[in-house]
Amino acid sequence: MPKIKTNRGAAKRFRKTGTGKIRRNKAFHSHILTKKSANRKRNLRGTALVHSADEKNVSRLIPYI
Repeated sequence: MPKIKTNRGAAKRFRKTGTGKIRRNKAFHSHILTKKSANRKRNLRGTALVHSADEKNVSRLIPYI
């Protein structure tokens, strides 16, 4: 069987943690920041885990990462 190609768009957006979970960046932090509170913008800075319902689909996109 041939190797699976990594989805390059997904490879730039997701990383795996040491335990095998998938980390993602939070959305809504790129523009129109004036109306968002400082607390909200600060919380958007960090990373979050991909929901368990979506993990299978995302892990197919990044098989070797």
